[in-house]
Amino acid sequence: MTSFPFIIAKRYLFSKKSTNAINVISIISMVGVAVATMALIIVMSVFNGFHDLVASFFTAFDPQIKVMPVEGKTMSVEDPVLTQIRMMPEVEMVSETVEDQAMAYYQDRQAMVTVKGVDDNFSRLSHITDILYGDGQYQLQAANLEYGIVGIRLAAQFGMSARWPGFLKIYAPKRQGQLVDATMAEEGFVVDSLISPGVVFVVNQSKYDKGHIVTSIDFARKLFDLDGQISSLELRLQTGSDLQAVKKNMRQLAGTKYRILDRYEQQEDTFRIMQIEKMIAYLFLTFILVVACFNIIGSLSMLIIDKRDDVETLRCLGANDHQISRIFLFEGRMIAVVGAVVGILLGLLVCWLQQTFGLIKMGNGDGAFIINAYPVSVHYTDVLVVFVTVIIVSWLSVWYPVRYLTRRLLTRQKS
Repeated sequence: MTSFPFIIAKRYLFSKKSTNAINVISIISMVGVAVATMALIIVMSVFNGFHDLVASFFTAFDPQIKVMPVEGKTMSVEDPVLTQIRMMPEVEMVSETVEDQAMAYYQDRQAMVTVKGVDDNFSRLSHITDILYGDGQYQLQAANLEYGIVGIRLAAQFGMSARWPGFLKIYAPKRQGQLVDATMAEEGFVVDSLISPGVVFVVNQSKYDKGHIVTSIDFARKLFDLDGQISSLELRLQTGSDLQAVKKNMRQLAGTKYRILDRYEQQEDTFRIMQIEKMIAYLFLTFILVVACFNIIGSLSMLIIDKRDDVETLRCLGANDHQISRIFLFEGRMIAVVGAVVGILLGLLVCWLQQTFGLIKMGNGDGAFIINAYPVSVHYTDVLVVFVTVIIVSWLSVWYPVRYLTRRLLTRQKS
């Protein structure tokens, strides 16, 4: 049943006041809350868009699940725990990986790189073929030839084209023995060479594009002297598998010996930074919302003064002090709710327009960036968070001023 204070508050909200300035300030209050709400929706959706965009880049290179040792860099291929993980019914495909740092030397240039040796089925486990550019094809090994696919920024650093001529020399420190003659430093390294398959990969992430070389696992094992060892086990699950449930079961099998990481956990630092940035933006905009709520306080203050005769009449009709106070509390809350709903609708409309037409470009929109327009992704959990935030902030901001002003008015009338 609708309460008496709510009915009076609704009438006050939509009725014309004796002083036109009160109507104007009430509208300004709603607009202020609506604009702050709209800004929260838009900014959080843009952060979501960048989050999803970055995640799509890593998806092409990172496996769905990665098994890595907790201690050390390598693990035995024949470990029974890894065998159990491989044999899980949800696992569709497995690729062994040997990965470590080395020094690459091409013509007169050199750089520290990460050599990633993968199985032949790596192209089916990942989406690397979708991010290859050049006139060649995905190929890691043929007879006694070893191919290396380099990241595009590493190729640029070496002055390479997609099909670079000659050999790319790879130097890795020997794992065993010691260097006797310091003047013969090359004796402390294993040296091998790669040739070009005519393609480079483009993940659009500096971590990979500037420092990774993908080659065969046989080459990497020979280079790093890791026969019978792997750096990680990369897995793809059957379509429709419950990722979280599979991860939980794998972690029970792995115990404290291995780490089980999904795509987001493999890039935990990157996504944590993005979440922190999103949270900071949320806090700043919430502060702006608090400032906007001062307009509601001003509107209610003038309304209380304007309706002092009505308050006296309501008291004569039997309304108690608590009911009168609630009238103006409901007034402030309705302003906040209307502003929040309008702001959310406007924010969703702007997000839809940006998704559909790309109205706001990145830079000049001339293709200098990966995408031409700011990405937007609406998460309805964020919409709920924004709505709850607006309601809580606005209701708390009007609670004390309304109680104070109504108490003061009623005290004066009683005296």
